[in-house]
Amino acid sequence: MISGKTTLIAHLGYPTFAFKAPMIYNPWFEKADIDAVVVPMGVQAQDYPEFFTGLFKLTNIRGALVTMPHKVTTLELVDEITSMAKVAGAANAVLLREDGTLLGDQFDGAGFVRGVEHKGFPLAGKRALVVGNGGVGSPIAASLAGSGVTAMGLFDPNAAASESLGARLREQYPQLEVTTGSKEPEGYDIVVNATPLGMNDDDPLPMDVERISPDTFVGEVVMKQEITPFLKAARDKGCPIQVGSDMLFEMIPAYLEFFGFGTATPEELRAVAQIKS
Repeated sequence: MISGKTTLIAHLGYPTFAFKAPMIYNPWFEKADIDAVVVPMGVQAQDYPEFFTGLFKLTNIRGALVTMPHKVTTLELVDEITSMAKVAGAANAVLLREDGTLLGDQFDGAGFVRGVEHKGFPLAGKRALVVGNGGVGSPIAASLAGSGVTAMGLFDPNAAASESLGARLREQYPQLEVTTGSKEPEGYDIVVNATPLGMNDDDPLPMDVERISPDTFVGEVVMKQEITPFLKAARDKGCPIQVGSDMLFEMIPAYLEFFGFGTATPEELRAVAQIKS
């Protein structure tokens, strides 16, 4: 039962958004005997700034999970943002700190990177290619940079998105070699599809799999199906792969730590989640 002392985490998104987070967090809170709850809240974009300000006047709120289309707007509503949020150009988590200030952070990329490294593929010193430099690809690129990759290629059909992301990466990580404008995967240790390509079976592949080395790690963000045509082609070549849903379950431990709820393993979360993974 939710009481006035129950710690609230708001899940802020568009009214039509499929709110999956409560079906993962809340079963975990119950299992771990944590008096907290994630509450889905659908908010129209034009109402979001005023709603956000009022939300953090609640006496039992700890923070918020933020999804589209509010991630960019959130940057303007908090007191401080992390370097990850700066590079990503968006925040998907907000923490109400003890002094009353709000900290915005970004964990989409953290989930991807944690998943790769938990599979025994250390990223420090590696070369990475991120195809798709929008709302998903940008935080992945930020977290890859934070993990110590030495070079990164960026490609997006919207060249301006790649250039903007590249500029933010160079500002925060001046030692990082950044190139834009090509999705040629040869020579990279890890390649990432951060586009929607793969949601439909007849979609073109996001890059030329024939040009990917068998020892290159191949990551995907599409969650509609576990093994997309892109991942199947890469797996058939012998490449180690990561499915899209791994990013979701790997990022939640980072969120738990951010909000001060300890941590959990992806396996523990999957065991209690009330959604298919």
